[in-house]
Amino acid sequence: MSSISALNSLLASTSSSSGIDLSQILQAATGASSSGIDVTSAVNAAVTAAEAPETAWENQESTLQSQTTALNQLQTDATNLDNDMQSLNNLTGPLSARTVSSSNSTIVTASAASGAAVGNHTVVVGSLATTASWASSTVASASTPLAAGSFTITDASGNTTTISTGSGTSTLSDVANTINSDNLGVTANVITDANGARLAIVSNTSGSAANFTVTAGTGGLGFSQAVNGANASVTVDGITLSSASNTVTGALPGVTLNLLNAAPGTNVSLVVAPDTSQASTAINQFVTDYNKAIGDVNTQFTFTGSSEGVLAGDSVVRSLQSTLQQALDYMYTPSSGTTTVPTLTSLGISVNKDGTLTVDSSTLSSVLQNNFSDVQNFFQGPALNGFANSLDQQLTSFTSPADGAFTVDLQSISTEYSGLQTDVTNFQNNYIAPLKTQLTAEYSQAEILLQQLPTEMQQINTELGLNNKSS
Repeated sequence: MSSISALNSLLASTSSSSGIDLSQILQAATGASSSGIDVTSAVNAAVTAAEAPETAWENQESTLQSQTTALNQLQTDATNLDNDMQSLNNLTGPLSARTVSSSNSTIVTASAASGAAVGNHTVVVGSLATTASWASSTVASASTPLAAGSFTITDASGNTTTISTGSGTSTLSDVANTINSDNLGVTANVITDANGARLAIVSNTSGSAANFTVTAGTGGLGFSQAVNGANASVTVDGITLSSASNTVTGALPGVTLNLLNAAPGTNVSLVVAPDTSQASTAINQFVTDYNKAIGDVNTQFTFTGSSEGVLAGDSVVRSLQSTLQQALDYMYTPSSGTTTVPTLTSLGISVNKDGTLTVDSSTLSSVLQNNFSDVQNFFQGPALNGFANSLDQQLTSFTSPADGAFTVDLQSISTEYSGLQTDVTNFQNNYIAPLKTQLTAEYSQAEILLQQLPTEMQQINTELGLNNKSS
């Protein structure tokens, strides 16, 4: 078959749906400026045209990705706000934090655990707890050879341990290492001053129960007691207590006393009060996180140009917006008596036109200082069922990892996205890839035939007796 016949056959067998640019082939065949076919460009153009349905799917995927990003942000916002509510509803949280002030912090200071009872207390520090210690006689240096001898360490319970010197423990450093390796409840060190070196033995704990004695044996080192181990004596609200440590934890429930100096007869006032600073920080954090959440929700319903956000039609987002707005209407009514803090407005929290909140710091500070229990009751209620619990329960329905509205919504979007990806993959594998192979083969064959065409045309002209002028 001649190139002309083959080319005619190829053109006849190529359907218009294949995407082959027939005009390009015809131009080449009739001597147009293009001497052949750019196979790669021609195939790419045809494939691009055939991929039109895939473009629509990819646009849908892009929208789903944007929705996922926006939903994840809203989920984070709601989770942060929910964490604030759980913190404010926690009996060991910021509304239960306590501070302790001392009228004389050079004598005694104190700290209080969350939930410790508020109140005023009087403390008198009669004496401090001391730690028993002994020192040896002086030798020239830590490495001076010691004479053969021994000494005995006796603890408060009467248990004795004899330490030998001279053989194997020939220096103060050797003796210190031996004592420390015996786990006697004491620590030995070599101390050096202008007079020489001595062995210091100090109890690991303070108090009379940790007192010990050192008795010198024959020869060797002599010892003298530097400090006698004794308990602290402290009077709290008229009750005298003995403590082995200067850190006293049993005098007031939830309160730790730090005894710094003995001052018999000197009354020190301790005031245990709510930590209004921590409470204020927690309430302001709630407002900050609320504003972030409602702001991101409202953005979805704000027109930019002619379109709203990608989640404007999402029922979960509309439900969250309604939940956040309605939460501000909460009112606390005590079962008995009255309260100065029935609403958020009572705390100095007001609602702006855009739905965000503003805190009047002076009002909040005043309420916390003067009516702290009412603030705590507003958030926690009589049985952890106040404002914080109410909003927490509503937000949990959105944020629960198991079956929260965000979880379900994100799973639905993920399923839809996976389906589109499958469609795109199948379309590429089952239609576009075979089409590209087919078109590449057809265009390549057309190019070969076009390259042969000028020679065959010249042969035909010669056989017909045509010359350049007559042609």
